[in-house]
Amino acid sequence: MIGAFLNALGILLGAWFGLAWPQPLSLRAQVFIRSALGAFTVFFGLRLIWENLNGAFVPCLKQLLVAGLALVLGNGIGKLLALQKISNRLGRHAATRLAAAQKHPPGPPADGLMTGTILFCAAPLGLVGAVTDGLADFYYLLALKAVMDALASVSFAQVFRWPAALAAFPVYFFLNGLTLAIHFGALPWLASHALTEAVNTTAGLLVCTMALVIFEVRRVELANYLPAIAVAPLLAWLAR
Repeated sequence: MIGAFLNALGILLGAWFGLAWPQPLSLRAQVFIRSALGAFTVFFGLRLIWENLNGAFVPCLKQLLVAGLALVLGNGIGKLLALQKISNRLGRHAATRLAAAQKHPPGPPADGLMTGTILFCAAPLGLVGAVTDGLADFYYLLALKAVMDALASVSFAQVFRWPAALAAFPVYFFLNGLTLAIHFGALPWLASHALTEAVNTTAGLLVCTMALVIFEVRRVELANYLPAIAVAPLLAWLAR
């Protein structure tokens, strides 16, 4: 389970690069990187789905239908819980601190730590990545998030200077703690009932949905879909 470590390392490397190279990336480089990240997001999402589909055509189709229904129901639960609104509120809070620091750089050290911690910990890809890392040692999602956070950390370091790098530590403890909780708490029960594949397949579909946001195809309220991870094993158990 090295995903959390890779994520934290990405933040540290991004902050170091931001301090060493204060010039922003060119627009061409930003477009290329965003396209590459979107492509890798789709690839790892499909790979996660493929690795967890079992049996002939009909059982596989059944698994995909369960995962799709889990996303639909999970989105409904997320809307009831207002998860996206909570995520947006956190994002606005962090954006306010960042905007204030950009006007009068460098920003306060506490603001640099808080801004990075909020944005890096609340990202849906990190939460899904911790689940898949804990269930199947599928750390690739957190490795992908490490690259995304490294790019964001470059900008944060240019505004907040070295305190922006400190966000790597709470991010590591949060994601590593979640990964260990899934691995030692949820995995034994899910494995004993053969339900891990349902969770991972649903996570793969959710990751593919995230690519729509990266490619800027459409806005998707990703936080609302997170309950699908918990709904999927229940639906798989009922569908037997």
